[in-house]
Amino acid sequence: MSEKKNDTHLQRQLSPMHVWAIAFGCVIGWGSFINPGKKFLPNSGVAGTAIAMFLGALVMIVIAFSYAYMVPKYPKAGGEFTFTKNCFGRNAAFLCGWFLVVAYLTNVPMNSTAIGLIVDGLDGTADILKFGFHYSIAGFDIYMGEMILAMSILLLFGYLNIIGVKKAGIIQTVLACMLVICVFTLAIAGVFSAKAKGINMEPVWGFDKAAAMAANATTADIGRFAHTGTSGIMSAILATFAIAPWAYVGFDAIPQAAEEFNFSFKKVSFIMIIAIAFGCFVYTSNNTVAAAALENWPDRVMAGEWVLLVAAEEMLGTFGKVLIGLGVSCAVLSGIMGFYLASSRLMYSMSRDGYLPEWFGKIDPKYGTPKNAMIFCIVISLSGPILGREALGWFVDMSAIGASIGYFFTCASTLVTAKRFNDGSAFLKAMASTGVVFSVIFMILQLIPIPGLNGVHFGRESYIMLIIWVIMGLIFYRRQHNAFAANSDLEGSYGTD
Repeated sequence: MSEKKNDTHLQRQLSPMHVWAIAFGCVIGWGSFINPGKKFLPNSGVAGTAIAMFLGALVMIVIAFSYAYMVPKYPKAGGEFTFTKNCFGRNAAFLCGWFLVVAYLTNVPMNSTAIGLIVDGLDGTADILKFGFHYSIAGFDIYMGEMILAMSILLLFGYLNIIGVKKAGIIQTVLACMLVICVFTLAIAGVFSAKAKGINMEPVWGFDKAAAMAANATTADIGRFAHTGTSGIMSAILATFAIAPWAYVGFDAIPQAAEEFNFSFKKVSFIMIIAIAFGCFVYTSNNTVAAAALENWPDRVMAGEWVLLVAAEEMLGTFGKVLIGLGVSCAVLSGIMGFYLASSRLMYSMSRDGYLPEWFGKIDPKYGTPKNAMIFCIVISLSGPILGREALGWFVDMSAIGASIGYFFTCASTLVTAKRFNDGSAFLKAMASTGVVFSVIFMILQLIPIPGLNGVHFGRESYIMLIIWVIMGLIFYRRQHNAFAANSDLEGSYGTD
């Protein structure tokens, strides 16, 4: 597949602060605020989540060294896709790029489905979005009011991405800074509040939520369902560690905008590590505060309450509620903005090189952004408000497997490139090799049920979504492969005499 020529190029307008904000905003979305009650505390508890997030951050930093090495070698939009194309050819590049699209793009509707939950948590019993027609998916009601608000935000932030990357970068920086302030304020409150106690964190490794609910258990007797023993503790840690690629996906959005940097590539590794470190703190802090401030957090979890919001209100009253509302809003909006940018740049790059239809590679002549790719991302993202918040877990799984594949190819490409140019240090090769191993481990944990490890691998709906995505990819690939073959034959028929 040959690279297509285009006279219009992306514009170099992103500063280091903009790029950090994009990476951090992608890493921290709705999950750090909502998943403490939905996944982290029941699956892994305080201790299991903290260990899993710390180990996940270490693995991501190991993988980040490969990105920092590869970006200056191939400083073009597309990131992992571009690396793979130059090291392993077009088939592997399409595989990598197609799964990266799902890793990035699923995070946009994922964040949008949290918008209704934010309003629900903040408006008390007012239910201001619960109007118009509604229906249920997996037991959760979806209202027209929630869809209208979420879709409006998706359209607005999509438009902001179209009209200029610098404007998007400025807005992203403001959102990311406000997010950091909110999380640090909540963490300080957790340290000094009399209501936050260590004893409240029990069971520290989480508990079997399904079994506890089936037995109508309460916090008083939750110990019977706690994760204990070697197998239980390993399951608790791995249940969260397995989705670390989803939790930290976003630091790797940096290479997607490589053609739009207005600074030296030498700063890439530092920006990535800072974004990962901040992300680890946010996940761990929010989860710990949610448990420490509530004496009966297992009851709250089983009741389906937003435990972090309840915890903040317990410690700080109305201010705590406002703090969480502002923080999660910044997280959701920065996630939408950042993943819109990453998804559209990736699809633009794949189109430019002939892996997707040419339509995706059109650059807006006025704003210098991949307008058509952005429009496609907006349309796909509008599925989030329609599917509702129960789809969050499905999107998490899809994003995790896509990110794992991207990490694998980046680290493997680093080993190939270091050998090709004979300039890789022993440290870099060790980091890249370790990254390859952990990427494979992530894929195994996500895709293959392992006896004794509960709650780690994909759910049924996630497998179905994965199959659908693979089929769509095969259709796209077959179409572009045939078009490329036809072009090659045409060029051959007009060859030299």
